[in-house]
Amino acid sequence: MKFCITEGDYAVRGTVSFKDGAIFTFLGEKEDNCQIRLTSKKTKESILIDVPAEYCRGSLRSVRITGFCPNDYEYDYIIADNCVLDPYARVICGREKWMDFSRKERDYALSGGFLPDEFDWKKDHMPEIKREKLVMYKLHLRGFTMDKGATPKHRGTFCGLMEKLSYLKNLGITSVECMPIYEFEEMTIPPKHKLPDYIKWETQKDDKIAPLEEPEVSKKVNFWGYGPGNYFAVKASYAANPQQASNEFKELVRKMHEMNMEMIMEIYFPEHTNHNLILDVLRFWVLEYHVDGFHLQGDDLPIVSIASDAILSRTKLFYLGFDPHLFSTSRHENLFVYHDEYQYPAKKVLNHMNADMCELIDQQRKQGNNYSYVNYITGNNGFTLNDLFMYNDRHNEANGEGNSDGNPWNFSNNQGVEGPSRKRGVVNARKRQWKNAFIMLLTAQSVPLIWSGDEFRNSQNGNNNAYCQDNEIGWINWKKSASAKRDIDFVTKILEFRRNHPVISSKKPFTFSDYKTAGAPDFSLHGVNAWVTDLNPGNMALGVMYCGAYSGDLEHTEDVYIGYNFFSGTSGLALPKLKKGRKWYLVVDSADMDCDFHDEPLEIKNQQKIELSPLSVCILIGK
Repeated sequence: MKFCITEGDYAVRGTVSFKDGAIFTFLGEKEDNCQIRLTSKKTKESILIDVPAEYCRGSLRSVRITGFCPNDYEYDYIIADNCVLDPYARVICGREKWMDFSRKERDYALSGGFLPDEFDWKKDHMPEIKREKLVMYKLHLRGFTMDKGATPKHRGTFCGLMEKLSYLKNLGITSVECMPIYEFEEMTIPPKHKLPDYIKWETQKDDKIAPLEEPEVSKKVNFWGYGPGNYFAVKASYAANPQQASNEFKELVRKMHEMNMEMIMEIYFPEHTNHNLILDVLRFWVLEYHVDGFHLQGDDLPIVSIASDAILSRTKLFYLGFDPHLFSTSRHENLFVYHDEYQYPAKKVLNHMNADMCELIDQQRKQGNNYSYVNYITGNNGFTLNDLFMYNDRHNEANGEGNSDGNPWNFSNNQGVEGPSRKRGVVNARKRQWKNAFIMLLTAQSVPLIWSGDEFRNSQNGNNNAYCQDNEIGWINWKKSASAKRDIDFVTKILEFRRNHPVISSKKPFTFSDYKTAGAPDFSLHGVNAWVTDLNPGNMALGVMYCGAYSGDLEHTEDVYIGYNFFSGTSGLALPKLKKGRKWYLVVDSADMDCDFHDEPLEIKNQQKIELSPLSVCILIGK
């Protein structure tokens, strides 16, 4: 085979392929002997190509090689006699099958590959959904699609998720957050030990030690995918056709954009990851795959550089916190604070554990001027929402760590029975608490996030750390969704209520004042008496009113009143007097086991006061 070798392009790291060759740009000093090894996919024969030392800028080597078809080859680098996998490889060859134990025979070898032919994005555009309209849904790609609810050949794949998009759209989801979907090692690979050459071991009868034996490969799976990754490559085993993983993911993103939905990627960078690589990774996924946002995980990330980057300036960024200066300079309102701040006050109030209603209300009305927060009660770390009211203690025995892993502080309450129960009182108490949680979450001002399956009370059997559970524990049980239509309908209608009452999700922080002279403050609290409330920590009953005149939408100006009663007994709350011609109507009462949501709101007989059942939440509208 005859190659033409010329100097490459140092501007783009990794490989850029074309019809009859590719450009390779990689880290290698001028003094290093560098070679590119091309391996035929068909014959497995390898060709070594020397990279001339003069093709160097700084610590980068770059060469353009023509005379071969990239689709027929894999590649890696030989640098100073060491075989190196390209950290910028856009395809990883060797992990096409999930948990492929036959890889042991090949010594777990991985190679770089080339992206397939150019994808036709047609007229794709990023939705750029406004922050006040965001509703997020977090899922694990494989766990969400492995159950029998998906087409058999699409289980655990991007195609499987594509089949569920209509379901998510109908639920009211705008943005899907996927746990790691870039290449990562799901298998536990034992370290390979090599004795020095000068040791020639010959076993003797009186030996006190024995030769080191290689441990067996553990079958424990890195199901979630956190840890070091091959950040430029789509995970091949998440594709129905692993050879076309990149195009399959692109089809998923394009379909989401056609449905006005966003793709948010969760990416974990271990500490000390090169900052330049991090920026290159994020730019690459935006430019190559049209990703809409990133939930960034890891310490010591160059968050100021990321948020200030021109390519990422309109990309949604979710992180634990940002430099306050970024909030004032961000032009596109694309910054979102994402941490546990919401879930603990919510759980403590729901389950009567050192609760503080003031703390909860602060979370319900939390909003930034040109940035926002992500609110969630449950996620992959911790109980599902169903299990939060079914188990007092974690049940992680299946993880093989003596039930010592996972968060011990769950603020959960099993309602009197640990695990499943058929007792009507227990079942109803759990259902009411599940409804309370969803009403709270979906009427909080900032961005709500739903953990996958919570909308139909999916269970992990009390496992609150299913990081290694590639089975029914870690998979979403779609069989249950068929019998949970009423639950799904409830969540759908609460989300529809949120959309139709934009004052709840106002992009402006509430001021507790009537700065528009609308007759009521934008946000107000009410207790036994209207406009007056007892804010001591022991008070567990409170009314909140959102004045519809502050909705910013002339078509949706109804007032909204949410009554919370987390006392164990009935509580009365005052209803503020509405402007002339308006009355209060009941939309939701979580204590009503016969009707979850009133499609036709019921007029309240007593327009001055409402009685709330124990441990319940209600929603009223003033119209």
